[in-house]
Amino acid sequence: MLTLTSLDQLKDHTGQEIGVSGWFAVTQERIQKFADATLDHQWIHIDQERAKRESPFNTTISHGFLTLSLLPQFVPQVLKIDGVRMGINYGLNRLRFVSPVKSGSKIRARFTLQSVKDVAPAGVEAVYLVAIEGESGDKPCCVAEWVVRYYR
Repeated sequence: MLTLTSLDQLKDHTGQEIGVSGWFAVTQERIQKFADATLDHQWIHIDQERAKRESPFNTTISHGFLTLSLLPQFVPQVLKIDGVRMGINYGLNRLRFVSPVKSGSKIRARFTLQSVKDVAPAGVEAVYLVAIEGESGDKPCCVAEWVVRYYR
């Protein structure tokens, strides 16, 4: 884990890989809870029997937005910045769901700091290139440019 004693030190890591999170299991139970929370009950996510019969993946798959929503769970595993009063998810510049996350598989996130700039008042905007990888995939599951604002 990269631990910084101040927000100003973040700039020193621009263009560098910040770190890689641990593996996280995406269970069918988690997929079901996400489906219930978002009201997205498409069969490719929740109907295991139909997915086994009709899906090219032979099982249910995670919602892309479930995969994306795990970013806040991954980042504390790779980065700690002391002196930050709060951080907010400012958005995404680019997002692609490159390959499916199958139910029961494990994923992890790889973070590279692309840019850092000051924003008023007393804040910093960081853009991370995040690649969410599956433990058995050749391609990432999700690739995103994630914009985060930190405030002192």
